[in-house]
Amino acid sequence: MTNHFKALAVHLLTATGAVFAMLAMLAAVDAEWDLMFLWLVVAFAVDGIDGPLARKYDVKQHAGEFDGVLLDLIIDYLTYVFIPAFALFKSGLFEGWTGWFVIIVITFASAMYFADTRMKTKDNSFAGFPGCWNMVAIVMFALHPNFWVILVLVVLLAVAMFTPLKFVHPVRTERWRILTLPMALAWTFFAGWAAWGDFHPESWASWGLIITSIYLLFAGIAQQVIPQRS
Repeated sequence: MTNHFKALAVHLLTATGAVFAMLAMLAAVDAEWDLMFLWLVVAFAVDGIDGPLARKYDVKQHAGEFDGVLLDLIIDYLTYVFIPAFALFKSGLFEGWTGWFVIIVITFASAMYFADTRMKTKDNSFAGFPGCWNMVAIVMFALHPNFWVILVLVVLLAVAMFTPLKFVHPVRTERWRILTLPMALAWTFFAGWAAWGDFHPESWASWGLIITSIYLLFAGIAQQVIPQRS
């Protein structure tokens, strides 16, 4: 198997995310939220795998005719931003104008963030909240908080996208990766469990989502506060 074929296979794997996005969107249109989030979790898992494979097989050198970064960004916007925003709007979690406000804030702010050339830090973390609205949405579906809580959270995270606050990349941020990567894998498991159980309010998956989400949300900020030992 040639290096070009291996690198091209990685691009093809990344492109499957677009298929999973379409399947998630079709489920969302029919208000089949559990199925929608299951497809988004699959897309999330693919997104976690294709990056390391792209670096291993050096896709820029061996399959440079396709822009893997652009392909990844297109799919990420669909699965991380567009579909979760649609789900939040159509789910009935909001009242009155708040649903419209949320989808406008999420889609507009995320479009600007995804185009920001400063979105990565020197240690391969994210500068600002990385627009992981799929993670936010699935936690909101699992917990069903008051719509004002969701509204405030969306505004705070949208603002955080354009701050110097750091958010860890589960794979590429080396510091604390021994803990961060298992937390990300656990979050994926709990997200799939919650969706599979149709977001039953008494499911233990909800607690798992809360614990892992808090870690992933604040680990990068903690790293900024806690100095690294030389």
